[in-house]
Amino acid sequence: MKLLSLALAFPLFAQVPVWRDLFNGTDLTGWVNVNTDPDTWSVKDGMLVCTGKPIGVMRTDKQYENFLLHVEWMHLEPGGNSGVFVWSDAVPGEKNRLPNGVEVQMLELDWPKLHIRDGVMPPLAYVHGELFGVGGVTTTPDNPRGSRSMSVENRCKGRGEWNTYDVVAVDGVIKLSVNGKFVNGIRASTKKKGYLCMESEGAPIHFRNIKIMELPPGVTSPEP
Repeated sequence: MKLLSLALAFPLFAQVPVWRDLFNGTDLTGWVNVNTDPDTWSVKDGMLVCTGKPIGVMRTDKQYENFLLHVEWMHLEPGGNSGVFVWSDAVPGEKNRLPNGVEVQMLELDWPKLHIRDGVMPPLAYVHGELFGVGGVTTTPDNPRGSRSMSVENRCKGRGEWNTYDVVAVDGVIKLSVNGKFVNGIRASTKKKGYLCMESEGAPIHFRNIKIMELPPGVTSPEP
């Protein structure tokens, strides 16, 4: 009541951005299962639990443009794969079952050595918060590795340990902080508004403390 009274008395007070839970720790309210099984996503001990099977996504019930996103995640198996899609239309592809948007990568630290090709192991930074456009979305990487942007410092923790991502997304620019330090970014995204999608991609992963702070709108027109 006190906050409501302040908001009524001072209209600008009501416009101050605030953190809001995207995941309430109890059930899947606010989330829409796009193309995974009914038991792919569940809640246990305040955590959002994903089995990783089948490949697909679960999206928010509304779209977001400019925001801060806080999410904590933990892989349970070597080389586990997952991520969050930002500014997505949440329409999965026919073959890869994943939508468009900008992916904020979440890979377990053993991923490179489990995916050696022609005797060459991918760079360790590949597992660490790579940012890249998918499904036709293009971006300009801060730290190019082809079309992707790789982190300048490896701060990820391995399976069984919690990692913290803080994402700043404003007008086609994304900056990513991993475990308390900004280490990656992209700009000039061709998509700047859309759903947030949690990814199921073959291995179990746990999430917790998924929060968002919506910021004022920017360059995107109302049509998207």
